[in-house]
Amino acid sequence: MSGRKGRLGKPHELVERALELSRADGCVVIADEHSTANLRWAGNALTTNGVTRGRTLTVIATVDGARGTASGVVSRSAVTAADLEPLVRAAEEAARSAGGAAEDAQPLVSGQAHSPGFTDAPHETSSAVFADFAPALGEAFATARAGGRELYGFANHEQVSSYLGTSTGLRLRHDQPMGTLELNAKSPDRTRSAWAGRSTRDFTDVDPRETDTDLARRLGWAKRRIALPAGRYETLLPPTAVADLLIYQYWSAAGRDAAEGRTVFSTPGGGTRVGEKLAGLPLTLRSDPHEPGLETAPFVLAHSSGGDSSVFDNGLPLTATDWISEGSLSRLVTTRHSAELTGLPVAPAIGNLILDGGADRSLDEMVASTGRGLLLTCLWYIREVDPATLLLTGLTRDGVYLVEDGEVVGEVNNFRFNESPVNLLGRAVEAGRTEKTLPREWSDWFTRAAMPALRVPDFNMSSVSQGV
Repeated sequence: MSGRKGRLGKPHELVERALELSRADGCVVIADEHSTANLRWAGNALTTNGVTRGRTLTVIATVDGARGTASGVVSRSAVTAADLEPLVRAAEEAARSAGGAAEDAQPLVSGQAHSPGFTDAPHETSSAVFADFAPALGEAFATARAGGRELYGFANHEQVSSYLGTSTGLRLRHDQPMGTLELNAKSPDRTRSAWAGRSTRDFTDVDPRETDTDLARRLGWAKRRIALPAGRYETLLPPTAVADLLIYQYWSAAGRDAAEGRTVFSTPGGGTRVGEKLAGLPLTLRSDPHEPGLETAPFVLAHSSGGDSSVFDNGLPLTATDWISEGSLSRLVTTRHSAELTGLPVAPAIGNLILDGGADRSLDEMVASTGRGLLLTCLWYIREVDPATLLLTGLTRDGVYLVEDGEVVGEVNNFRFNESPVNLLGRAVEAGRTEKTLPREWSDWFTRAAMPALRVPDFNMSSVSQGV
C-alpha cells in the first residue's frame, strides 16, 4: 500500500482511489487542478509576475436512511495520497451526522459517460501565455509615456482542469481556460482616469496597444469637466456595464425562490413570471456551454448545494438554454429537485451569459446618433436594495461622458444609480452589436459574457458621487 500511495497523485488517480475508499451508499469526487500566471504593472512599468499551482479535492458522500438520503460535502486543498482516506471518512461522517435527509436528494446521475482524456495530465498555464502580449504591452507603455499618461493594471490567466467521478460510473473532465486584462490610464496629476477590461481564453485576441488607444481618447474627452445634477438621463450603457447588471439578474433567477414569492420573477399569489413579456426589444438572454469563445463546462460541476445548485446533479448534461427569448421570460434556473417542486423544466445554471439584440451597430455608431445623453464606462460597488424588484444601487466609475449632437463634449461627475436590470430591459429602446466583454464588478467570479450596448432613455442617476 505504501508503494501505491507513493505513486498516487495524478488527478484521475485521486478520484479513482477516493471512490474505492468510499463506504457510503453513493459518492461523488471532484478534483480541480489550478494553475495561474499573471503580470502586474504600474506607472508604465511591470511590477510583479508569477505562476502558481494548486489542487482542491471535493468528496460528496450520500448515505441512505429511513428518512431519505443525507449528504456530506468536504473540500480540501493541496491533497496528497495520504490525505485521501481521512477526507473520504470526513465526508461520510458529515453525511451521517446531517440529522436527516438532504432536502435536494435525488438519485446520483448515472450512466457510462467518459470524457476523452480523463486519465491525461491537467492543462497548465505558464508565463509563455504572455509571449506575444508582453512585448505589445511594452509598446503600449512607451506610447503612453510619450502621450503623457500612466498605465496601471494586470493580466491574469488561469487553467482549471476538473475531473469528476461518481460511484454510478461517470468519469467526466473539463478544462477551463480563463484570462482577463484590466487596464487603467491616468493623467500624471491623477485628476483623470479611464478603464477598459477584456476577457480572453489565451491572450491571442487582446492587444494592449488598441486598448491604450481607446483609453487615450477617453482621457482626452475628460479634459473638459462639466457638472451635472442627479436625475434621469438618456444613457448609453456599454457591454461591460450591461454584463454586470444582467449577471446579477442571472444570479437572482432561481426558479424555487421565484415560485415561493421571494424575487422579481414571482407573481402575486404564487407562481412565476415565466412566459411574461419583459422587454419591448427582441432581446434574447441565453447560455450555451459550446458558445464559440465562451466555452464552459458542458455538465454540472457542483461543489455544494444551494438555491440554484445541487451536489446530486453532478454530471448532468448541460445544453443551450434561453432564459429570455425574444423579450419574454422563458426559463428560470432549476435543479432536478427545484424543478420537481415548482413544475418548471430542469434548467441548471451554465457558466456563460449572452444577450442578443438582433442589431449590429457599434457603441461609437450609437453615440453618433445621440442628441443629448450620457455615455458610461463601467459600474462599481453594485449592491441589492430590494429583491422583490431586484432594485440595485451602485456607482459609475472611470469616466461618465456627455454626448451632444453625436459628439462627446466632455466628462461629467460620477453618480450613484438606482436601477433594476429587469425593469431596465423593459425600458431599453436600442441594443447594439453583441460582443465579448468583461464585467468589471463580477470579474473575479464570472468572466464569460457577451453583451450589446443598450440605450436607456431615463437611466436613474439618483445622486451625485464624488468618486473618480
